Amino acid sequence: MAMLLSRRFVLAWLVSFFSGLAYFLFVHFPRYLEGMGADEAEIGRIAAATVLAALLIRPMVGRAMDRRGRRPVILVGNAAHVLALLLYLTVHSIGPWLYVVRFIHGFSEALLFAAIFTFAADIIPEERRTEGLALFGVSGLLPVAVGGVLGDVILAHSDFTALFGAAIVLGTIALLLALPLRESVELAPMERHPSFLACLTQRDLLPLWWITFVFSFALTAYFTFLRTYVDETGIGSVGAFFAAYASTAIALRVFAGWLPDRIGLKRVLYPAMLTLGSGFVALSVSHSDLTVTLAGVLCGAGHGYVFPILFALVFGRASASSRGTAAVIFTGMWDVGVVTGAPLLGAVVTRFGYEAMFQTAAIAVGIGLLSFAFWDRDLRIPRRGSNYTRVTPATYSPGHDVGDPVTEPSQ
Repeated sequence: MAMLLSRRFVLAWLVSFFSGLAYFLFVHFPRYLEGMGADEAEIGRIAAATVLAALLIRPMVGRAMDRRGRRPVILVGNAAHVLALLLYLTVHSIGPWLYVVRFIHGFSEALLFAAIFTFAADIIPEERRTEGLALFGVSGLLPVAVGGVLGDVILAHSDFTALFGAAIVLGTIALLLALPLRESVELAPMERHPSFLACLTQRDLLPLWWITFVFSFALTAYFTFLRTYVDETGIGSVGAFFAAYASTAIALRVFAGWLPDRIGLKRVLYPAMLTLGSGFVALSVSHSDLTVTLAGVLCGAGHGYVFPILFALVFGRASASSRGTAAVIFTGMWDVGVVTGAPLLGAVVTRFGYEAMFQTAAIAVGIGLLSFAFWDRDLRIPRRGSNYTRVTPATYSPGHDVGDPVTEPSQ
């Protein structure tokens, strides 16, 4: 069996972990904004501004990765991340400067997230791609758990200046660890690369863009608003929720990350999305700390499988020369979900309350998943002469049986 834990894999994992830990300390940032007078709608707009910045730069990031390689983008992204973290020390009020700093933070996130995961996907053996991405994704999930708890500890003993200082140190460590990374792909300067638009509109990728958007839209409910929900209702703990969330997702990836490759990606994707939706239902009816923690377990179980499965499907359907661009669009769909979800769900909170907001997220998951099933032809019965084909196990994902009815449409 091909080895996963190579030196480059481990080094890239550490870069992702430390940059992610710096980033997820900002799960507490809404409290800082509240202290400066921002309400939920304003917090949503500020979050959306960060993501809008990431969206604007993503087409250039995709071209750079496909034409110049992954390593330069990782280095520039880490440097921009450290700069943004330093600038937070100069933010003391809601105003234009805050939005400038958030834009820079968004630019760095766009560079880092897409490049480091594309780098990992390049070096993971194809027959173990989903398992490898699941393990690599632990580097992004651990910060979710540790970032929430670490932020709680820092703010219990100090203030946001200390929180920003800790983020600066972590971001700098990530930058230093990225320096020895070697390029993950061999570049062919004369090779023709599909355009951003061609990749965006590729027929068999469209359903994946849609379900990725739905996934990220729903996640905005707790990544953006859980802090203020806990503060206003007094129910639950941000640290406990994200600790349960990340612990569950990590456990699934470490001990059962092989499952999608073994039984088929779609056979795991649908139950995982439904589990995520049930987590939002639990949050909407929560009246105790235990229920909030249980919701973290359910949401973490869903996230644990959904992200690596979707990325593996995207990487498998994209051509080798456009995988950088495809990864950028995939991560960009997360940004689109946030840039729409943050203000819309924030408006729901302002007008109807947190219960209605979490119910809205659950409904979005259900409707989005059902429409994806029809769009990707999983709910249609294969007929002779239809757009289905018997595939070999390696066509899109290792582990699909020949003739598997839950498979991919032919190109």
